[in-house]
Amino acid sequence: MTSSAVEIQASTLAGYADASRLRQANDQDWVLGQAPAAPRVHVDLGSGIGQLLETTLERYPSLQRAVGLEQSEHRLREAADRLRRFGDRVRLRQADLTRPEPLEISPDLVTMTSVLHWLFPVEERIFAWVGQHLAPGGTFLLTTYHPARDEHGLGGEDEIVREALVALGTDRALVPRLFAEHDVLPIATRTRDTEGLHRLLELRLRVAATAERDAVVQVGSAAEYEHFHAATFGDYYSRMVEPGLRADFFRAVGEAAWRRQQDRGHVSSMPVRLWKTTTRG
Repeated sequence: MTSSAVEIQASTLAGYADASRLRQANDQDWVLGQAPAAPRVHVDLGSGIGQLLETTLERYPSLQRAVGLEQSEHRLREAADRLRRFGDRVRLRQADLTRPEPLEISPDLVTMTSVLHWLFPVEERIFAWVGQHLAPGGTFLLTTYHPARDEHGLGGEDEIVREALVALGTDRALVPRLFAEHDVLPIATRTRDTEGLHRLLELRLRVAATAERDAVVQVGSAAEYEHFHAATFGDYYSRMVEPGLRADFFRAVGEAAWRRQQDRGHVSSMPVRLWKTTTRG
């Protein structure tokens, strides 16, 4: 049996440029509104396909170096194509942010948008890395999403996945067990509450300010969300179903999201918090 196009997309995390319009791309101006007036060196942690780096390079003539740290080889290749026009002002590195390696530069701007939940439960490692590398007086800008979660720790995207699994024949009451059996930690569980994150950040950095708003996802079709899920979450959730059912799983995710869109006027709505932190010195 050949893999479907969306399964291939999930395995390569392809198509993120379109998918990011539904959530992360909306944060760019909000985040950079808290950046230094004339940054010199920008490091983006979990830089994906380079969209935020591209924006800073275009916006700040002062920027001498833009560095992206990203784990996905596919996204790094797409970022390299996107950023090639900036020449040697750009450096891209493959990196596992749960085990961050030293960097030989001291950025005055570090960003990490919609990435932190993937680092659970060792987020403190990246905060320590930022504290060690951030130039004196520099700024670290972080966004975190905070979906409400139920007694099983499921919330946000987990709820849409639960609806998809039920549509494929799983008893609703057994869905949390399915997560556990396949070692799929719910994304809502991966996201610490704001008080816990504040404590972790303050161990290494100083929280200078926070802001919060609702992140609302709306789609125009089931297929649009199907591809958003594949590009954003890859095969993280789909491993809970048999290989032969994975194309059906992605389709069911899209259909579950579309039902929500029709019933509620949106697929999801959750708080997103922007943290502005600085060095402790």
